[in-house]
Amino acid sequence: MLTEIIFSGFGGQGILFAGKCLAYSAMILGAEISWLPSYGPEMRGGTANCSVCISDEPIGSPLVTEPDILIAMNTPSFDKFEPAVKPEGVIIVDSNMTERKSQRKDINCFYVPAAQIAQENELAGMANIILLGKLIKECPDKLNGVTAETAEKAFRKIIPVSREAMILKNISALTLGMTC
Repeated sequence: MLTEIIFSGFGGQGILFAGKCLAYSAMILGAEISWLPSYGPEMRGGTANCSVCISDEPIGSPLVTEPDILIAMNTPSFDKFEPAVKPEGVIIVDSNMTERKSQRKDINCFYVPAAQIAQENELAGMANIILLGKLIKECPDKLNGVTAETAEKAFRKIIPVSREAMILKNISALTLGMTC
């Protein structure tokens, strides 16, 4: 089983971090993974995306051109990557950052007001992790067994112990995403 995922948005939205968390979560479970970041020269405010591949066999290429799953945190990312999503694929969109809906009938789309949910729960800047939680909830069969528990282990591995408060905020955001 190979699942190819693109996380996309503006620099500063935590796109690369969300992808890295998913990749670490799958790695903790013994999956083969790749994580390939890509960002424009502007960094914060410019475009950013990352490709994550999760497989039970070695991965031939980390580059994802036709994702099974797309996480889009803004309209330009949604516009750019939506046509490439494979039939029967999944798109999860931050509906606060894009008003457009997909017209495709061969994919499943979830529209989550992630930025609003983050703001309302005093988790500003955590829309990325809310969308990661929604991904884990909606696509468990495509993520090689990744759960909220493995994501929490990944947070504890990636985020330094000296930033314990950030670990707890990420866990809260992930939980919110899994309930919406």
